[in-house]
Amino acid sequence: MNMKIAFVGKGGSGKTTLSSLFIRRLAAARIPVLAVDADINQHLGAALGLDDEEAAALPAMGSRLPLIKDWLRGTNPRIGSAETMIKTTPPGTGSRLLRLSEDNPVFAACARRVGLDDGEVRLMATGPFTDADLGVACYHSKTGAVELCLNHLVDGRQEYVVVDMTAGSDSFASGMFTRFDMTFLVAEPTRKGVAVYRQYKEYARDFGVALRVVGNKVQGPEDLAFLREETGDDLLTAFGHSGWVRAMEKGRPPRFGSLEEANREALRMLHEAADSSYEQRDWRRYTRQMVHFHLRNAESWGNARTGTDLAAQVDPGFVLDEQTVTPQPV
Repeated sequence: MNMKIAFVGKGGSGKTTLSSLFIRRLAAARIPVLAVDADINQHLGAALGLDDEEAAALPAMGSRLPLIKDWLRGTNPRIGSAETMIKTTPPGTGSRLLRLSEDNPVFAACARRVGLDDGEVRLMATGPFTDADLGVACYHSKTGAVELCLNHLVDGRQEYVVVDMTAGSDSFASGMFTRFDMTFLVAEPTRKGVAVYRQYKEYARDFGVALRVVGNKVQGPEDLAFLREETGDDLLTAFGHSGWVRAMEKGRPPRFGSLEEANREALRMLHEAADSSYEQRDWRRYTRQMVHFHLRNAESWGNARTGTDLAAQVDPGFVLDEQTVTPQPV
C-alpha cells in the first residue's frame, strides 16, 4: 500500500528528527520512500546523513515549478497553459500523474537518491528562502510545488511518501493538510508543545484528518502522564533520550540497527498506525477536498492573478484512486 504521512509540530519539537527516523525504518524494511522536506528550515537532508554541501545542492522544487506544471498538465484540455495552473489545480482527464515506482521528468529535476545503511530513499525539498524572496515572497509559494505534486500522486502498493511539514499550524494556509493518510504531531511535554496540538486538532476536525500525537523528549513517567492528560487517546507513543540521535546530530550516526530498543518500538508503533489508516482512505472525499480548496483559492486570488476562471479546470467526472483514473461523479 502507498501511504502519505506528514510530520508536524512546534518548531524545535523534533519533528524533522522523528520523520528521519521513520524514513530510516521504512528504508531498512526495503519499502520505497519519497521523502519531502517542506519546512521553511531545510534540515531533513542533514538528518538523513547529507553533509552541508550535499544538502545545499538539493534542487529546489519551487525553482522548478514551471517544469512541474508543464509536465503534470499533460493534454488536459481544461488547463489552457502551465501559466494558469496554481498550487491547487487538480488533475483531470489528460493530466499526467506521478507514480513512485516510475522515473519521470519531475523526479529527474527535483529528486535525489540518498543512500542509508539499508537501502535508499528519494529526497525532494521545497528549497530555502533566497535573497530575492526576502520581504516579497510568502513561504507558501514555495510549498505550492509540493501540494501540486501530492494532488497528482497516484498510489502503488507498499510505497510511502513522508513529508516533513513547516512548523506550527502554518500548513493550514493551504489544503495540503488534507493530503495525508496519517498526520503525526510531535509534541514535547510542555504547555507550548501541546498548544500546537490543540490548534491542529481544531482546524482539522471538519476535514477527517487522521491525527496521532507522538511525544518527544520525554524524560520519565511524569512527562508521559502530562501528555496523556493533555492529548488523551490521540497520544500514540513517545520517544525518550537517544544517544543515537545525539550522535546523528553531530554528523556521526551509528548504524540504524543500533537505535535504542525503546525508540525502535516507538517507530514500530508509528509504522503500524500508518498502515492501519490506509483502510480508512476515502478516494472520493480526497478528490472532493482537492476541488474544494482549489475553488477557494481560485475565488480568493487565483482568478485575479491568472486572468482565468480557474473553476473551469475542475473535471467533474474525475476521481483520483490507487489504480487509475475512474470516471465517476465527485
